[in-house]
Amino acid sequence: MTTPYQQQYQAPVPPQGPPQGPPHGGPPQMPPQAAPQAAPQAAPHQPPPSGPPSQPYAGVGPYTSPIPVRQTHLGNALASEWTKIKSVRSTIWTLSVMVALVAGIGLLVAASTSDSDYQTVPTTLPGFFGTLLGQLCIVTLGVLVITSEYGTGMIRTTLTASPQRSRVLTAKALVFFTLSFATTTLALALVAFASTGMHSGPGVQEPTSEQLLGSTVGAGLYMSLLGLLSLAVGCMLRHSAGAITTMLGVVLLPAILPAFLMMSDSLRDLGEKMQEYSSPQALASLFRIDESLNSGWPQLWALAVVTAGAMIAAYVLMEKRDV
Repeated sequence: MTTPYQQQYQAPVPPQGPPQGPPHGGPPQMPPQAAPQAAPQAAPHQPPPSGPPSQPYAGVGPYTSPIPVRQTHLGNALASEWTKIKSVRSTIWTLSVMVALVAGIGLLVAASTSDSDYQTVPTTLPGFFGTLLGQLCIVTLGVLVITSEYGTGMIRTTLTASPQRSRVLTAKALVFFTLSFATTTLALALVAFASTGMHSGPGVQEPTSEQLLGSTVGAGLYMSLLGLLSLAVGCMLRHSAGAITTMLGVVLLPAILPAFLMMSDSLRDLGEKMQEYSSPQALASLFRIDESLNSGWPQLWALAVVTAGAMIAAYVLMEKRDV
C-alpha cells in the first residue's frame, strides 16, 4: 500500500517481456525518442558593481563606524572624575562630617561665648576649633579618592578608558582640590559671618580684611592642600590604611614632637621650627589668634611646595609602575 505522496513521486515501471510487434506481423516498432534539447547558453558577463556593498557588515574594504569618533581631552577626564567622586557615598559622608565639625563646633563656640571674650582676638576665632578636626576628614577623603580604585581594581578600567595616566591624575587632583576648597571655604565663611553677627558692639575686636581673608580663604587653602598631599601619598602607596596612617603622622607628629625636642638645648631650635610649621600653629596664624604669630602665609607656601613635590613623585611613580 502506498500513500498518495509515494504515488506522486514513484518512478514509472518499465514493461516486462519483449516488445510486442504490430498486429499484421510487420517489424517491431521502437518507442519514440525525445528530441535532443539544446545546451543552455551562458549568461553574458557583467562587471562587478562599483558602489558600496549592500550590507554594512560585509567584509569589503575598511569599516567606517556610524558613531562619530573624536579626540579625547582633559575635559572628558574631568567629567569622568566628577561623576565618580559625586556618586561615591564615602565622598558625601566625609564632606558632610567635615562641614558638621567645622560649622557645628564653630557655631557652638560662637554661641557659648560673650562679647568680652573678643576684646583681644577677632570674632572669626570660633572657626579655628572646628578646623582642627575638619582637616582630618579632608585628609581621609584625599586618600580615598585614589586608593579606593586600587583596592577595588577599578583603576584598571579607568586607565583602559584613559591610557594617559598623567591626565587621570591631573583630573583627580583638580576635581578634588576644587571640591574641598569650595566646601571648606563656604563652611568657614558661614562661621565667620555668623560669629561676627553674634558679637558686635563697643570693645569687640572686629576682624580686618586680612584677618577675614586668612580665616576663610587661607584656612580653606591650607586644608585643601593637605587633602591634595594626601591624594599624592595615596597614589604613591596605593593602600588606604597605610596612606591614612602616614598622613595622620604628618599632621599630628609636628604638633607633638616639639614638646619633647625643646627639652634638650641642642634640639630646641629644631623643636621651635617644627612647632611653627605644624598644622595647629599654621591654622592659628591664619586665624590670627595671637599678635605674636605671623600671618600664616609662609606656612601655607611651605605646604604648597611640599605638596608640589609629592605630586611630582606621584606622577613619576604612576607612569613607571604597573597597575
